[in-house]
Amino acid sequence: MAEKVVVYTHPDCGYSDALKADLDSGGVEYDEVNLALHPEQWAKVEELTGGGRTTPVTVEGELVTVGYGGFG
Repeated sequence: MAEKVVVYTHPDCGYSDALKADLDSGGVEYDEVNLALHPEQWAKVEELTGGGRTTPVTVEGELVTVGYGGFG
C-alpha cells in the first residue's frame, strides 16, 4: 500500500500551485494543508525543513521533499 502523501502549501506560492497541478494530473491522491488556513501547522513545516518557512513541503511516509522541481 502506498504511503499517504501530505502537501503543505501556501496560496501565495506559485510552486505550491504547480505541484498540486502535477499531482492532480498524475492522479496522485494527497492531503493538502493550506498554511493560510492552518497557521498553527507552520511549526510542523519548520520541523520538517530544519527551521525554514518555505512551501511546498511534500511528505510521503519518511520521505520529505522541500520545494518543487517537477514531478515524476
